[in-house]
Amino acid sequence: MSTALAPPAADRALAEALLLEGDERAFRELYRRHTPRLFQLVLRVVGGSEHDAEDVVQETWIRATQKLEGFRWEASFSTWLTGIGLNVARGLLRRRGRWTDMEDVPEPWRPPEKHGERIDLERAIALLPAGYRAVLVLHDVEGFKHEEIGEMLGIAPGTSKSQLFHARKSLRLALEPETKEKGRTHEPA
Repeated sequence: MSTALAPPAADRALAEALLLEGDERAFRELYRRHTPRLFQLVLRVVGGSEHDAEDVVQETWIRATQKLEGFRWEASFSTWLTGIGLNVARGLLRRRGRWTDMEDVPEPWRPPEKHGERIDLERAIALLPAGYRAVLVLHDVEGFKHEEIGEMLGIAPGTSKSQLFHARKSLRLALEPETKEKGRTHEPA
C-alpha cells in the first residue's frame, strides 16, 4: 500500500509555525516554494548578474523573517516577498548608480548601438534602464497589475503603464534586425 503525499501546508500556516515556534522546517518550505521565482525576478531586475541576484535574495529573506510578525496577509505571501525583493534590488542598484527614478529616464530611451550583432531577449531586457526593466518584468513576466506595481515601486499606476509602453518599445528596437546600409532597420513591405 502506498502512502499519498499530504498537500503542502499553506504559506500562512508555515509563517505562523516559523513565528510562533521558530520552526526551521517551515522556513525551509517557504524558502523552497518562493526562492526560484524570486531569484528569476531579481535576476532580471538587477540586469542579469547572478551574484547580485543571490545577494538580493539572501537579504530579502533576512528582511522578510524580520518583518514577518507585521505582515497583515492583505496580499499573498509571494506578493509581499516580491515587494521586499524589489526594494532590496532597487537599493543595490541605487548604491551602484544604476537606478534612476522613473520620471528621470529620458524618453524615448534608445538601446546602445548593436554593431550588427543579434541579441537575445534576456540580454535586451538587461540593457533596459532599471525602471523600465522592473515594470516590464513585474507586468509581462510576473503578471502583476499596474496598481500592484505602483504600490511596489512607489509610483502611480499611470507611470507604470507609461514605463511598460516605453520598455516594450525599447525592446522592439533592441531586438529588430538591422540592414547593412546605415545600420538602420527595415520595415516589411
